[in-house]
Amino acid sequence: MQIEQTTQTFTTRGRGTYEITGTVAEALRQHGVAVGLAHLFCHHTSASLIITENADPTVRSDLEGFMARTVPDGDPRYDHDMEGPDDMPAHIRSTLTGSGLTVPITGGRLGLGTWQGLYLWEHRSGSHSRKVTITLFGQA
Repeated sequence: MQIEQTTQTFTTRGRGTYEITGTVAEALRQHGVAVGLAHLFCHHTSASLIITENADPTVRSDLEGFMARTVPDGDPRYDHDMEGPDDMPAHIRSTLTGSGLTVPITGGRLGLGTWQGLYLWEHRSGSHSRKVTITLFGQA
């Protein structure tokens, strides 16, 4: 059993999704795991990880619109606003979507579906530096 781990830093330009599939696939290629699991973990409480459609960007803009309607910035019901009106909404959004993902590795490749991609979802309106740890478990 082989276990490899790397932490990557991604710079966001504010709220939205950032595809990280290529970065994860490159880590997999470098470490030579052929069969196993790739686990991703986001080290933040105001960003998350998702698997979603990678062919049509309107899917991701629709997701963003859904979150904006469901968890609006500046809602007076939120007590936590230490870093501004998007602070508590960002925490709620990341809780709803999650900080970790697990993807199968098959034949040395990520076992994603035809239209699936891996995304870091920034929930804050400003730019941030986000860390994601990629852990690969498996056999060469």
